[in-house]
Amino acid sequence: MASKASYPTITADDHKRYMEYAIEQARLSPPEPTKFCVGAILIDADKNEILATGYSKELPEHTPTDPESTHAEQCCFIKVAQKHNLPEDRIGQVLPKNAVLYTTMEPCNKRLSGNRTCVERIFRLNGAIKLVYVGIKEPEKFIGENVGRK
Repeated sequence: MASKASYPTITADDHKRYMEYAIEQARLSPPEPTKFCVGAILIDADKNEILATGYSKELPEHTPTDPESTHAEQCCFIKVAQKHNLPEDRIGQVLPKNAVLYTTMEPCNKRLSGNRTCVERIFRLNGAIKLVYVGIKEPEKFIGENVGRK
């Protein structure tokens, strides 16, 4: 996981700049015809501090169905879990009171790989993420209508 010093300094509540930084993360994702390149930023909104970044397929997911299908939001969560030596679904215990997620595309509510969706991952944190800023609605290309934003 990158150190705090490697993250840019972004003015508090500069949603446009946070989303631009999430887009920068998305550009790191290897392009493929069967997936979108998505970026995400997890921040402590009270301290205006970036906690983790992620992009599609940044980290391996060790599942038999699709070992390299991690989504950007999931990568953020994995990094926090690794930093605190916790399972991913328990990071809500260590996230700050006002954790906010920026993602370039709405969190998925269906995955063709059968892996846990990003919406489910967010909800499993029991309200630890207070707000999710979404860049765009997911195009209907792969799974049809995504209702993750709801």
